[in-house]
Amino acid sequence: MLQLILGGARSGKSRLAEQIAKDSKLTVTYVATAQIWDDEMRDRIDHHQAQRPQEWQLIEEPLYLAECLQRIDQNAPETGQVILVDCLTLWMSNLLMNEDQNLQLAECQKLLAVLPKLKSEIILVSNETGLGVVPMGEITRKFVDESGRLHQQLGQISDKVMFCVAGFPMTLKG
Repeated sequence: MLQLILGGARSGKSRLAEQIAKDSKLTVTYVATAQIWDDEMRDRIDHHQAQRPQEWQLIEEPLYLAECLQRIDQNAPETGQVILVDCLTLWMSNLLMNEDQNLQLAECQKLLAVLPKLKSEIILVSNETGLGVVPMGEITRKFVDESGRLHQQLGQISDKVMFCVAGFPMTLKG
């Protein structure tokens, strides 16, 4: 099963994803896409890590998500597993800020191709960026556009899509 959980900042989307993973009673691998650029981001990451169960495996992958998911999936226990990815918008930022201008499109295409082939339960967390003011700068408009396109494509192939607002999940699909 592929689940996509969207929401704004502090909407409860990560907490929801983590609860779904816990409730599955399966082995959980948490894939973090964030990179530590400053003290504030380090504090955010430390907070998230403290919230997660100690037995969850953590893999940090800021760029090559499709290959990472394939590797984890190939080593899945026979009893099954959950792979929780948090979050796709940080991943998108990492790709767009990379010096290779072709990396973002290539990695998004790889992700969309690999997800339907995985046997693991997948939970993807991402910020819904299309609800706010249209940004003025070119890179921020590109970020909103590319994130929105990715969300639409992921929504099409996902078994379940949820949207969080103020800690309340709404099921959009599935």
